[in-house]
Amino acid sequence: MASDEWRAARKEVQGVAGYVMAGGASTRFGFDKARAELNGEAMLARMCKLVQEGTGSVSVVAPFGRYAEFGQRIVEDQWPGQGPLGGIITALMDAHARDHQHAWCLIVGCDMPFLTSEWLAYLKDRAAASTAAVVAPQSALGLEPLCACWHTSASGKLQYAFEDGIRKVTEAMKRVSMEVVDERDWARFDKAGRLFCNMNTPAEYEEARRILETEKG
Repeated sequence: MASDEWRAARKEVQGVAGYVMAGGASTRFGFDKARAELNGEAMLARMCKLVQEGTGSVSVVAPFGRYAEFGQRIVEDQWPGQGPLGGIITALMDAHARDHQHAWCLIVGCDMPFLTSEWLAYLKDRAAASTAAVVAPQSALGLEPLCACWHTSASGKLQYAFEDGIRKVTEAMKRVSMEVVDERDWARFDKAGRLFCNMNTPAEYEEARRILETEKG
């Protein structure tokens, strides 16, 4: 297939498979953050609902035996305890095996309480129009790989990076083509400046809970 034809075919995306990463040890958090509640809803349930709304499907990547009680499809992390890169590769391999039409995967962490369906819809549409292997936003803290769209064609190069000993996701991303979504594109979805905030500590959890309870009330 000619290069232009291949690029055109890449744009004819039939769907985006949604995945929530829930394989972390939550060592700084003190307990399993996927089960931490915000407005009476566990974070994992909250994120699954958001991704389901955005893509029409959601699966949870997690170690064997976890989170069956949430009623979602669980994909066993092929490299448990090895960090999020293994979970991302697991999701891409699963999407390709399930349905070749799901060339793109929207992959998010389970600890991002301020993501919105509007932002995820934009990110999904941005990926559908891209010829890169990953479409990721970049905030003041750097790339946000756990709120990004990944093409299943990236799985091979990412796995080679993993086998080379790379565990940092942003380092592995250098092995594939990438489209960066910068602030001028995502800022309109983030008036409060916290779109990509996550919860790694009890203090961050309490702050997120306070903000969301105030907004609800």
